Amino acid sequence: MAFKGLLLQKNTLVNYLSVENISKSFGEKTLFENISFGINKDQKIAFIAKNGSGKTTIMNIINGFDEPDTGQVVLRKSIRMAFLSQDNKLQEELTIEESIFASDNESLKVIEAYEKALENPEDQDSYQKAFDAMDQHNAWDFETQYKQILFKLKLEDFKLKVKNLSGGQKKRLSLAIILINRPDLLILDEPTNHLDLEMIEWLESYFAKENITLFMVTHDRFFLERVCNEIIELDNGKIYQYKGNYSYYLEKKEERIASENSSIDKAQNLFVKELEWMRRQPKARTTKSKSRQDDFYVIKEKAQSRRKENVVELEINMERMGSKIIELHKISKKFKDHVILDNFDFDFQRGERIGIIGKNGTGKSTFLNLLTGTLPLDSGKVVVGDTIKIGYYTQSGINPKPAQRVIDVIKEYGEYIPLTKGKIISASQLLERFLFDSKKQYDYVEKLSGGELKRLYLCTVLIQNPNFLILDEPTNDLDIVTLNVLESFLLDFPGCLLVVSHDRYFMDKIVDHLFVFRGQGEIENFPGNYSDFRAYEDSIDVAQKEIASNLATTAKNDWKQNNPTGNLTFNEQKEFQKIERDIKDLEIEKAKIEQLFSDGKIDTNDIEKKANELKNIINKIESKEERWFELSSKMEG
Repeated sequence: MAFKGLLLQKNTLVNYLSVENISKSFGEKTLFENISFGINKDQKIAFIAKNGSGKTTIMNIINGFDEPDTGQVVLRKSIRMAFLSQDNKLQEELTIEESIFASDNESLKVIEAYEKALENPEDQDSYQKAFDAMDQHNAWDFETQYKQILFKLKLEDFKLKVKNLSGGQKKRLSLAIILINRPDLLILDEPTNHLDLEMIEWLESYFAKENITLFMVTHDRFFLERVCNEIIELDNGKIYQYKGNYSYYLEKKEERIASENSSIDKAQNLFVKELEWMRRQPKARTTKSKSRQDDFYVIKEKAQSRRKENVVELEINMERMGSKIIELHKISKKFKDHVILDNFDFDFQRGERIGIIGKNGTGKSTFLNLLTGTLPLDSGKVVVGDTIKIGYYTQSGINPKPAQRVIDVIKEYGEYIPLTKGKIISASQLLERFLFDSKKQYDYVEKLSGGELKRLYLCTVLIQNPNFLILDEPTNDLDIVTLNVLESFLLDFPGCLLVVSHDRYFMDKIVDHLFVFRGQGEIENFPGNYSDFRAYEDSIDVAQKEIASNLATTAKNDWKQNNPTGNLTFNEQKEFQKIERDIKDLEIEKAKIEQLFSDGKIDTNDIEKKANELKNIINKIESKEERWFELSSKMEG
């Protein structure tokens, strides 16, 4: 696809970055050749490719971490580009606040100076200088925006050091730094990894409404659907562009493949005729026959170019299910004061397909471990039917022995594996059905990619012929192509299915009702898929948003005064206005925390932290009110 041609068609586009005829090989393996595409202002592009096809290499080339064998990447002059990788690049000894300020952003430098001045109120000159700088750079609104981003990403404790953060918190901090600095072009590698559904949906909404240019790799198809307006696919070494979201891409890709296959069918018919002609030709060749022979080889290449659509296949010899599946009788579990389950009852029915959702820390994986007996219950009992055979796919994944090869993992279950109708299959044939070719089967397990490890682990779970399948985050590390394959398999799975996943698209396709973990032992049995649940929750949120809006209006009316300011100095007038804004923001934060306490939605472990946070906010409000009344009385005087 010619990048320059695209610019000629629509010369109003502002090109930020162009990839021009790049190629890359490793030894004898060619990943891609002469690939070209462009990224223009305001485009939100998703980059889709199978694992192992060169997706990561292209991302590295774009970001300057690798060099192409041929071609070049051209970045528009003065464009600020930022990259969110899967590996954090943070400095371990810095705090969250110091990490935010460790950039060249001028507004942040001004805010940093102002924050330091607030810590030393006796130095009036420094405070006045910092206050004036905030006005000159219009930094007040910027300060509010960046603190809102940190609040949404749950990074409220600014003094925490990076080295003490969890992996998820580090990912959120890296994301926050990029969003706050607002680059012209943002490159993202799996931005939703390590985020819970609440944060994913906030980020989704943020990207959808902001005028920001994005180029991302993500397996989150819901995110793709709602954020991206263009898809670029690397397929069999070629680039294909689709001007639309994920649904449009799926539709147009299917049309493209059908058209390609039709063209190949025609070439195959012509190939048969030309092959007969070639066999009849005498050894002496005329110029005309030589030309036709040259055309024959072109036709032959086209006729033999049919796509290899590999599909995971497994005819499960599933045990027949009896009338009793699994019964949960008043099961309870807590860790200290953190309640996971509280007298929970449920009877699983034949063929049920249940998804489990909830915020991180509400006990989703713990519930699966209780169900399978991996963890002991505090009280109650789990009754498993005599005919039930559980297959449990955990987040911990496969645990290979040192120097173990792929095929050895499968052979532990036998040289031959029983399938349906008395059929058997060899370990090697089984691996081929799971997309491990004969060469890959003799690779050491530690050499496999994350997606390949997941696929091998899934194979070991399924060949044990379970009729009750439990999957804990099965979509992590899988590319979109493999996800579609897994979904197709699970849709045909005839047994019971219980799934924990943050992948909303995946959940919509394979489950028909949900367990919603609300925290503190509250589990809601919701009749519908994730989209149904989201629509239900949004209808409830409308009422809560009205409450928040009324609180904000009340705060504004309380603190927005029409009194003249003639008796105040210029600097005091600015301080007075700043205090009003601060009080309004603090009142809204206070109302949010009070609402959490009112709804009982705070984990036990967080109660003390939130109580201290509320106390600090109240102290700040009182302090600012005192100064506000002082300035107000001066105005009236």
